[in-house]
Amino acid sequence: MDNRDDIRGFLASRRAKLTPAMVGLPTSSRRRVPGLRREEVAVLAGVSTEWYTRLEKGHIGEVSEEVLDAVAVALRFDDDERTYLHDLARAAKPAHRKATRRRDVPLAPQVQWMLDSVTMSAAFVRNGRLDVIGSNPLGRALHAPMFASPTIVDGKPNFARYHFLDEGSKDFFVDWEAGAAATVALLRAEAGREPYDKALRELIGELSTASDEFATYWAAHDIRIRHEGTKRLHHPEVGELELTYQSVDLPTGKRAWHDLSFYTAEPGSQHEASLKLLASLAAPALRATHTTKG
Repeated sequence: MDNRDDIRGFLASRRAKLTPAMVGLPTSSRRRVPGLRREEVAVLAGVSTEWYTRLEKGHIGEVSEEVLDAVAVALRFDDDERTYLHDLARAAKPAHRKATRRRDVPLAPQVQWMLDSVTMSAAFVRNGRLDVIGSNPLGRALHAPMFASPTIVDGKPNFARYHFLDEGSKDFFVDWEAGAAATVALLRAEAGREPYDKALRELIGELSTASDEFATYWAAHDIRIRHEGTKRLHHPEVGELELTYQSVDLPTGKRAWHDLSFYTAEPGSQHEASLKLLASLAAPALRATHTTKG
């Protein structure tokens, strides 16, 4: 078991996106396929064609960081793509080539207290497979269709399952295609970090089999590590919402990964008024939580 297919697909897909003119190389009308040839990438990276060909075939585990950076520059990688390439190389080292499972670390009680204390932002914690493992009442109210979806497994909503296996997601997410691409790119990044995680591979296999749309996005090999931006939702109770979102990593210990996301509205906007209304509707759930704990 190895990650050579991921390496091949990623490097070939990035190479196909560039033309000689884009990187300052001479071109001709006799090219059989679009994109750069392997020998052209080799020239740009300062390595031999044979060496780069071997790298693109997946033999990357013993490659130095300096050479990986040279390939990243040659292929015009952004920061996320560069990080992904280094993650692939790290995972390809012999010591890492074994089937594993990310540790499913439960949410620390202190983190849940922090979530519950946030009242004007929807907040939730995800693991690398995009399972929601903790949220505040407004986070659950904001994503109510996902929390009520039949795609929930073992009590955990999953953004990827909801996006691709629940047709209702296309009504809930106003910019469904952009969200779908971002969701798959986040899973790609996790697969680079943990290519041998059994649960992750099972999830990817499930989605690839059940959704042609997921399979198409997955084949693009796009990467996203930073989870931030603007999202538009059509909420069943308060109508359309436009929110900004930002995520930060949470320290969890070895072989576990959680991130904390906040969704907020622009102050003074109609979207903030709608979010406040949704917060008021979610308030009884927060009171019930505190009563139970008391």
